[in-house]
Amino acid sequence: MYYFDEFHERCRTPQGALPVGADLQLTLRYRRGLCCQAWLYWKIDGGETGNLAMEWQGMEGIDDLFSVTLAPDSTGLYWYWFSIETAEGSFYIDRQGPGANPTDPYQFTLHAAHLETPDWIKGGVMYHIFVDRFAKGGASELPLRGDAVRRRDWGGTPFFAPDDNGIVPNKDFFGGNLEGIMAKLPYLQEQGVTCLYLSPIFEAASNHKYDTGNFHRIDAGFGDDRTLRALCQEAKKYGMAVILDGVFSHVGSDSLYFNKEGNYSTLGAYQSLASPYASWFTFTKWPEAYLCWWDILLLPTIAKYDNSYRDFINEVGGVIDHWMECGIAGWRLDVVDELPDAFLNPLCAAVRRTNPHALLIGEVWEDASNKVAYGVRRQYFLGGQLDSVMNYPLKNAIIAYLREGKVEFLAQTMATITQNYPQPVLHTLMNILGTHDTMRILTVLGGDDFPTSKEEMQHYRLSDWQLARGKQLLRIAAALQFTLPGFPCVYYGDEVGMEGGADPFNRVCFPWGKEDVELQSWYRRLAQLRQEYPVLREGEYRLMKAREGVFAFTRGEGEDCLLIASNINKEAVVLPFPDFTYHILHQRHLSTCLVPPGSVAIYGRGSRANDRK
Repeated sequence: MYYFDEFHERCRTPQGALPVGADLQLTLRYRRGLCCQAWLYWKIDGGETGNLAMEWQGMEGIDDLFSVTLAPDSTGLYWYWFSIETAEGSFYIDRQGPGANPTDPYQFTLHAAHLETPDWIKGGVMYHIFVDRFAKGGASELPLRGDAVRRRDWGGTPFFAPDDNGIVPNKDFFGGNLEGIMAKLPYLQEQGVTCLYLSPIFEAASNHKYDTGNFHRIDAGFGDDRTLRALCQEAKKYGMAVILDGVFSHVGSDSLYFNKEGNYSTLGAYQSLASPYASWFTFTKWPEAYLCWWDILLLPTIAKYDNSYRDFINEVGGVIDHWMECGIAGWRLDVVDELPDAFLNPLCAAVRRTNPHALLIGEVWEDASNKVAYGVRRQYFLGGQLDSVMNYPLKNAIIAYLREGKVEFLAQTMATITQNYPQPVLHTLMNILGTHDTMRILTVLGGDDFPTSKEEMQHYRLSDWQLARGKQLLRIAAALQFTLPGFPCVYYGDEVGMEGGADPFNRVCFPWGKEDVELQSWYRRLAQLRQEYPVLREGEYRLMKAREGVFAFTRGEGEDCLLIASNINKEAVVLPFPDFTYHILHQRHLSTCLVPPGSVAIYGRGSRANDRK
């Protein structure tokens, strides 16, 4: 009866998010002679509404074409739907189809006209390091705090049992530090890494450091300010930048600011409401009842609207300035949806005050373009805030495709991302397969019947056939991670076949000397491709096939174009794209685009093959 596909250029031109000043043309098709009139209805998120009559543009086949051009002039999230009047009555059309009322409108994002993101990360490879478990360096052991436990068994199982209070203290340390990272820079360069993302390094009681004790001090077990400066300088020699994990929504109860355990000489908010930090926290009954992150008493929540805290972090000479001046290139912002605009805006401005080209990545697990947090629609991508986010939707879609055969879900996820995210944001997406918050990707792809208890999980290992399956699928997953829009972020050890379930088993020590060299070589080759083929920086993404277990897409246009195709079937497939004849991964010419079973292939156009001989 009607046809409107928001992801098709025949219906919506141009595709994707739009800058202010661009026009959006929408075309609705309806069975000839049945529609009398059509209207476009739209509203700005939380604001202005409007409607426009659609003009009849003629006929195409058995359809009448109705078209309208929308020229929005202010940034925001726009929602739209259609109203149709026929001889048999009137109804609305939205994503759910025709109905009496619009319930699920279409979306488009209108962002600032000159939205830019850092060029230096595009085409690069990020490497995520959990500092205590990556590498040890230096002539002597660095000091630990209080009741911390020094582990002598590098690669042993991290402590996971709760204490008498039911809390997992996370106070066992294996000795990884900043000097250890410096010692491994040659290895990281060999793997094609261009950016290091470090888990939190500020002083804190735990091994994960998400319970900040002092924002102005690096944990003594990791090094000090001079060590960080040296790491940034040395990394630059190897072509790498360093970004830090910014945890600004909460601190540790064992901190200079709260001081519940009394380990600091300062007067903390837990000790007295006369503390200079008392306004940073929300007590329902001082001192024992207070707001904390996910009800974890070790992590009291910060009141981000508090002016003194906001200034402490963001003002000239504050926390952001201190670490930017050490030479870091940006931040990954932990639980950024818990940072209100009143705090996030000056934070982003403070970062760019020191380095206009700094990278700001937010931790968001959903579609960040329309994220609602605490009842407020976020404005991450409209201009002035984030450069991009962690790409959890893509991670989930790749896993669903490889484990469950849901190739259409992967295609739909990519369609939504490319439609809703501004182009500069799209090409700065942090493409992940695993993090410190998720199971190891090799375990996810290869395993079955995962244990539910940590006691059982500590012993879980892939069998030989599960390991073989996991490695096969991981090669495909990594190829997609490295070639889809955005930049890949490799969680330390994924490239050498590390296994592990949920926290803390996904945070074990890097297995130096026991690496899977085949996987390691695969990741290295993928990183080389990103350097060799500029279209993987900002080249246009276009879906070619997503059915019957095959996911194929192109990056770039014309002669500067790559075809990437994955095949999870047990038989080889031949794709009908004869102009792609150069098999890049295997450096050879073929007359057909053949994708072997359970693998991925990357092809280039024939005219570019001459450049690669």
